[in-house]
Amino acid sequence: MGISRTHKSSNGVSTKWVFLFCIASFLLGVLVVNRFWDIPDPGQMDDEASSLKKDQLTAKHPTVDCQKQENAVQAGDILSQVSQTHDVIMALDKTISSMEVQLASARAAKSDNENVSPMVIKSGNEHLKERPKVFFVMGIITAFSSRKRRDSIRETWMPKGEELKKLETEKGIIIRFVIGHSASPGGVLDRAIEAEDEQHKDFLRLNHVEGYHELSSKTQLYFSTAVAMWDADFYIKVDDDVHINLGMVGSTLARHRSKPRVYIGCMKSGPVLAQKGVKYHEPEYWKFGEEGNKYFRHATGQIYAISKDLATYISVNRHILHRYANEDVSLGSWFIGLDVEHIDDRSLCCGTAPDCEWKAQAGNPCAASFDWSCSGICKSVERMEEVHQRCGEGDEAIWHTSF
Repeated sequence: MGISRTHKSSNGVSTKWVFLFCIASFLLGVLVVNRFWDIPDPGQMDDEASSLKKDQLTAKHPTVDCQKQENAVQAGDILSQVSQTHDVIMALDKTISSMEVQLASARAAKSDNENVSPMVIKSGNEHLKERPKVFFVMGIITAFSSRKRRDSIRETWMPKGEELKKLETEKGIIIRFVIGHSASPGGVLDRAIEAEDEQHKDFLRLNHVEGYHELSSKTQLYFSTAVAMWDADFYIKVDDDVHINLGMVGSTLARHRSKPRVYIGCMKSGPVLAQKGVKYHEPEYWKFGEEGNKYFRHATGQIYAISKDLATYISVNRHILHRYANEDVSLGSWFIGLDVEHIDDRSLCCGTAPDCEWKAQAGNPCAASFDWSCSGICKSVERMEEVHQRCGEGDEAIWHTSF
């Protein structure tokens, strides 16, 4: 009863032996760990810590390349100066635009030999090489049957002979009667024009078959040919039954000389005529909406002017520009969708006397005069001299006007 006994586990193993076995296992584990797991050197640990800290500092404060920084500062200064100098930007833009126009004109000139009448190809090639710089080119659209109209213009507002040459050299103004050829080239009609041109030397011949219903094509070809021959600020189309004051035309254009894309004339928006057999009938009336609609705004066809960029645009794209029945409508349609400024100048569509006289007395002299009822001067051959006397600015005005 009083004698103590060693306790045994349920499986018969003494508790004492279990305790001793646990201690032995622990000591063996410590021995194995110390043998195979090398403890890092404290110095090496410091180096690794320093390297890690250095990497962190580099990430926060990257190294700066002084040379690159200096170059960036210089570039920044240049960009800053350019962005702050409006005149420099405008000059660069104007230069680039001018180069683009010259390139387009050169391309157009290269292919425009085929559009010039064979009789002027030689002289045309000389112009294509030089492309003299002028103020404006005025093309007077005429026909084979209009000899008397041309003579009435030569005797009134259009200089002739040496005066015409002087106008070109001193004022940079080119004036030509624009005409194509007959359906039978070399026939009596063409020979008559050749003889007239030999006498006055004031024609621009086109490779175009004359006909009333071909005015859109003729106008398009006129601008293309004129651009190829002269580097002008403006190109003007005039009918051969309109009276012109050249000094006033020049003054009018000079006010818009700095604008790249201007379309100047008396703007209108007449009805689209769907009825067959009437004058100015539009076969493609359905393109303009429902019957009874009006055309878009465009300059009346008696006279209008366009700037060099627009004339070049017509020349470059002439093969894909659509032509409607009426040439003034065609021209207006070519500028839809373009960044073009329409200038509605009523001095280009004054009536004949007394309208032109009243406006001159009021200090608003006319640049062009005609009768709306006739879409030109009624009976212009008989009345051009009278209109010139009553509506003209004076024969010497053009020589005393500065542009």
